[in-house]
Amino acid sequence: MHRVRLVRLTGVLAFAALVTACGIRTTSIPVDAGAAPSRMPCEVSGENVVTQAESGVPARVYLVCSSGLASVERAARIPTGGSDDSRRQLAQALLDELQAQPSAAEREAGFTTSVRGPLVVSGARKGDPAGTLRINRQPEDLPTVALAQIVCTLAENGSSDGNVVLGGPGAYPARGYACGQETKTHPDADVPTTAPAPAPTAS
Repeated sequence: MHRVRLVRLTGVLAFAALVTACGIRTTSIPVDAGAAPSRMPCEVSGENVVTQAESGVPARVYLVCSSGLASVERAARIPTGGSDDSRRQLAQALLDELQAQPSAAEREAGFTTSVRGPLVVSGARKGDPAGTLRINRQPEDLPTVALAQIVCTLAENGSSDGNVVLGGPGAYPARGYACGQETKTHPDADVPTTAPAPAPTAS
């Protein structure tokens, strides 16, 4: 009997030694450690808040940082006025900012961009839903993260409901896209689509 107890005790001690050698800390309570913490601040320091062309108007664009989207302030060349052409120019200025390489301060904070050009914005076509913007590439053919950046940036600068209507160069109909917290947290997932407003009717 004593020999059996000794063998069992020896086995327990050997297992404990193996666990310790592997660097695993034993615990009697299950622990959910969650995601590994990011070492990137995802925030540009105060003196470098406006990080691109200083002659422009402050605008917020969404870049990639720590596998999510975070906004940075840029000085974009944004036109004034509320015409359809002004909206197109605004969208083009924002896409130009997304296509630009992050500044040194942004890179140091962990920012990158998945948007690659050239991307050119054109206005809506006859029969397009209200507020449609068309680009020279089919939106669903863009990398998912790049599309998330574009949708969230356009929604931040001109959309009150977080939705953007985008179309491509072909005959395909435009689609509505939504930028919510889930898209900002997981930009590699499909960007949610919405039902766009109907096309404006001639008065």
